[in-house]
Amino acid sequence: MADVIYMQVLADLKHRIYSNEFPDKKLPDERSLSESYGVSRSSIKRALNILAAQGIIFKKRGSGTFVNPLYLKNQPIFHNEGSNLGVTDSYQLGGQAPTIKLLNFQVVPANDDLQQALFLDEGDFVYQIERLRILDGVPFMIETGFIPIKVLPELSTDKVEGSIFNYVEETKKKAVTKSFMSVMAEPSNAADQELLQLTAYEPVGIMEGIFFLDDGTPFEVSTMRINYKYMKYNAFVSLDAE
Repeated sequence: MADVIYMQVLADLKHRIYSNEFPDKKLPDERSLSESYGVSRSSIKRALNILAAQGIIFKKRGSGTFVNPLYLKNQPIFHNEGSNLGVTDSYQLGGQAPTIKLLNFQVVPANDDLQQALFLDEGDFVYQIERLRILDGVPFMIETGFIPIKVLPELSTDKVEGSIFNYVEETKKKAVTKSFMSVMAEPSNAADQELLQLTAYEPVGIMEGIFFLDDGTPFEVSTMRINYKYMKYNAFVSLDAE
């Protein structure tokens, strides 16, 4: 229950920050936030610590807690506010989540690379899922994922036309909470240009990696080829010991 409370506070504070509800860029103190939300100061402190770790706010000794103006100026389209790392909940434009067009869904043998990445045995099979993500009517991502059949044996076409991560959370009570991702860019190929409406001279952004369930099980190997206009991310680096 405590986890749910601090996450609700975290999500609401993010929304208020994005909505510019703190025009002077200064947040109320922990006691005031605790009273206004009707929760313990430990829940407030936990939510604020996460916002600080993400670079959204910063704490100045003796002065208070402030919104990072550079974060607002360079606000990315990608916001992870849910309990899993799914694209459906993470990419938002004007509060609108992306829709999905299924391009391909089939069962294939796991090759050597997939066996190693997903801890599979020779002869194991995986789902190969190719989807086009569309945001505000504009196709922005080609997603190709491989999920072990033994991890999710009942996967079907209707389920992959929605959020797979949300389906796992709702039916298996497990969340995709960890990932190892690589981000890069390269010249777009013919398929990128056709599906993402790019010219031959425009690049494509690439995110590829492995997603893990909260119990450590490797869940999916995924490659996302993204319209470069939607590749905007922020990183916060801190060398503090705390």
